[in-house]
Amino acid sequence: MSILKKLFNTNAETKKDVTANVHWVSITDISQLDALTEASKAETVLIFKHSTRCGISKMVFRQFEKSFKTFDKIITVYYLDLLNYREISDEIAARFQVFHQSPQLIVLKNGVMVANASHYDILELEYVSLI
Repeated sequence: MSILKKLFNTNAETKKDVTANVHWVSITDISQLDALTEASKAETVLIFKHSTRCGISKMVFRQFEKSFKTFDKIITVYYLDLLNYREISDEIAARFQVFHQSPQLIVLKNGVMVANASHYDILELEYVSLI
């Protein structure tokens, strides 16, 4: 398969393989932040903030999904579409005292942010050890 086909392949079977271990939960309401903060007391919570119009965000999003192939356990990742829910992003920034960026990965544990990264640094973040 050519490099371009690998990058832009929309084959459903290929997509299924890539995202098999990623369980995305969309954040569409500020009230969900209370629930995911509470959930972080029992397990590590990941929030992925994504701009659907940004090429860098899209590339990091795809690479992030691919990285889940190596995980043994199923992990829920909360997904925030920044363009449609900017007020929720602002609330995340205020609540967890993190500067807004896009794309951005925020790691919560025991109700507080324990790590965050943006842009390509997301792919280097050692969040796996926190899970």
